[in-house]
Amino acid sequence: MKLEIISNEKESLEFIIEGERHTLPNLLKEKLAEKADADFVAYRLDHPLDTKARFILKAKNPKKLLESTIKEIQTELTDFQKAFEKAK
Repeated sequence: MKLEIISNEKESLEFIIEGERHTLPNLLKEKLAEKADADFVAYRLDHPLDTKARFILKAKNPKKLLESTIKEIQTELTDFQKAFEKAK
């Protein structure tokens, strides 16, 4: 997976996640959309077989919002992994 920042402005962040189609991008989009600080979030694939998800995030501080959301997802996945291990 590769991350490329296209545009990093005060209230807008545009980036590409390369090597992903819908699994991670959709999770990230949904989590960002839940945040009150997010004014707009979307991603697209230019082609159905494309593996470059292009994101647009608009917020008062989009980079900080992205970082906190990624940490939240990591925590949720760790909790899920622990619950799965316990359920075995």
